[in-house]
Amino acid sequence: MKKVAVIMGSDSDLPVVEKAVDTLRQFDVPCEVHVYSAHRTPEEARAFAAAARDNGIGVIIAAAGKAAHLAGAIAANTTLPVIGIPIKSSTLDGIDALLSTVQMPSGIPVATVAIDGAVNAALLSMEILAVEDEDLSRRLQDKRRADSAAVLAKNAAVEAKFNG
Repeated sequence: MKKVAVIMGSDSDLPVVEKAVDTLRQFDVPCEVHVYSAHRTPEEARAFAAAARDNGIGVIIAAAGKAAHLAGAIAANTTLPVIGIPIKSSTLDGIDALLSTVQMPSGIPVATVAIDGAVNAALLSMEILAVEDEDLSRRLQDKRRADSAAVLAKNAAVEAKFNG
């Protein structure tokens, strides 16, 4: 199975990014985690992206706040799927990061999840890998069924309490 690379622009993004890593590990999806800044380590970020396919990476998740240029900088240097996680900062509640991540120019796509949406970034990366991995696809379907059952159980409890 291909790996998922999880890149963050700063280690201050780790509390959000860890949710993606934990989700990937729950599904036994191999991943690697790095800190590369589009602005402070641009050469290292470029080199990582350019070599990612040869290094067994199938999808890259890039998380950054404020200017949030990391996902775009990574995507500019690879044709692998890149998923951006805009990180909420104290400045503009993550709206700046969201817009910087989602507003990519034509030709350099970046899939973007919600602000601090690390779990969905991990799930989306696994859905991409599951296109060619039937076992992973089944495990994702099992999760969906379990999530559905949990909601229906909560519904039954609420109905019993309020509807007699």
